[in-house]
Amino acid sequence: MTTVAIHTNKIKDTIAAVLGDKVRQVAVVLEEVTVEIAAAHYLEAMQMLRDAPGCQFEQLVDLCGMDYSTYGDREQEGLRYCVVSHLLSISLNQRLRVKVFCADDNFPVVASVMHLWNSANWYEREAFDLFGIVFDGHNDLRRILTDYGFIGHPFRKDFPLSGHVEMRYDNDQRRVIYETVSIEPREITPRIIREDNYGGLH
Repeated sequence: MTTVAIHTNKIKDTIAAVLGDKVRQVAVVLEEVTVEIAAAHYLEAMQMLRDAPGCQFEQLVDLCGMDYSTYGDREQEGLRYCVVSHLLSISLNQRLRVKVFCADDNFPVVASVMHLWNSANWYEREAFDLFGIVFDGHNDLRRILTDYGFIGHPFRKDFPLSGHVEMRYDNDQRRVIYETVSIEPREITPRIIREDNYGGLH
């Protein structure tokens, strides 16, 4: 067993011991420990990951939303939206990936971790804007990338490629106006042209 594998397994065992029954699953994926936590225990577990000896994840490096609507066996489980966080412990030189699935597909909500790590502020706003995931306890949850009047959440897998509305500046009205999308939806399939005897086949 390599040094990296020994270190990773040690982190995995520590996380499992600290979080106890708050863990739904803990595994090593791509040489990094991944822990899945139930939404009901998310905030408490994240605070433990920040403060508990052996964890000490002082930094939240990234937080993003995910849509598992067309992802293999997740369709059967019925949990569509997920929040994935990447934590870093500078003092212990270790990393952790945390996943939490929103309990309700129709109104996806998880607790905000903004008060544990300030860096979560804009990350959570981005996940709200692009996926429609609501972060309970966030004190300034607004869109951050799309326009204020934007309809829908563009990173959801059922969002149309051309969007719902288009906008343009109208010289007569001297303002930006929104209109129904005028682009015809179409599927572009690449055309593959190969020379005769491509790859030595006859």
